[in-house]
Amino acid sequence: MIRYILIILTFFSSALQAQDVDVLKHLKVLSSDEMEGRGFGEKGNFKAQDYIEEQFKILNLKPAFGESYKQAFTHKGKKGNNVAVMVPGQTEKIIVVTAHLDHLGVKNDKIYNGADDDASGTAALFAIADHFKNNSNKHTIVVAAVDAEEIGSIGAQYMLDNFPLPQENIVLNVNLDMIAHNNENTIYACGTYFYPQLKAPLEQLDSEVVLKFGHDSPEYKGSDNWTFASDHRVFHRKKIPFIYFGVEDHKDYHQPSDVFENINADFYLDVVDLVIKSIEAYDKAL
Repeated sequence: MIRYILIILTFFSSALQAQDVDVLKHLKVLSSDEMEGRGFGEKGNFKAQDYIEEQFKILNLKPAFGESYKQAFTHKGKKGNNVAVMVPGQTEKIIVVTAHLDHLGVKNDKIYNGADDDASGTAALFAIADHFKNNSNKHTIVVAAVDAEEIGSIGAQYMLDNFPLPQENIVLNVNLDMIAHNNENTIYACGTYFYPQLKAPLEQLDSEVVLKFGHDSPEYKGSDNWTFASDHRVFHRKKIPFIYFGVEDHKDYHQPSDVFENINADFYLDVVDLVIKSIEAYDKAL
C-alpha cells in the first residue's frame, strides 16, 4: 500500500508543477474575444500587454527593464511593447525565454484568437517565471512576452538590440510558439542541428509527451524548416544558441478556429512541465 501511495504522490507532484500557476485560465483569457486577436498596434493587443504585466506583478516578479515591465517600440507608426521579467541567477550568464503575445487581430469581421498561436506560449511564461523565482538557478533567466512576431519578429529584434543586460552573456534562447494543440501528443525541439550540445540535456528528461527533434536541418524544405519560423530567428542570426518548442501545423493554424476549445489541455500542461524541466536541465548543463 505504501508503494502505491508513493507512486500516486509522485505523479500528483509532477502534474502540479505547471499548475501552480493556472496556465489554462491565462490561455483562455489571452485568446478570448475580448483580446480581439491581439493584432499588433491594436486595442486588443494593448489589453493583452496590460494583462501580462498585471500577472507578472501578482506573481511578484522583477521587471526586466529597470522599473518597467514594458519595453516600448514603434514600427511603421504603430506602437508596441515587449513585457518581460527577470529572475536573477548566481552568475552573469543568461537564458532568455520568449513567446510572442501578438496574433493576427480581426480580419473580415472574424476574430483570429490565436489560442495555440501564441497565447499558449505566453501563458506558459507565467508558470516558468514563477517556478524559477523560488529556485537557486545558476543563470539569470529573462522571461519575455514579445510583440510583433507575426509581422517579422520586430519586438524580439528590438529587445535583443536593446537588451537590459550585456547581450554577450546570453547563452541560450528558449522560444515557445504553438505548444498546445497536437493530437499525436508530440512536441518538437528545433535547433539541435545547429547546436548539437543542446540535445543531450533534453534526451535525459522524463516526459508525458513525445519529444522529437527536427525541422532544422537542410532536409526540411520551405515551411517545413523552422530555423527562421519564429522569434528564435533573431537570436540565431546573432549566433546565440536556441531551442524552439512547437507543434507541427494543424487545421486551425492561422484560422479563426484557433480557439481555446480546440487546444489539447492535458497535452499543453505536460508540455509546460517539459519546458520547465528543460530549462532546469540547461541551467545545470550550460
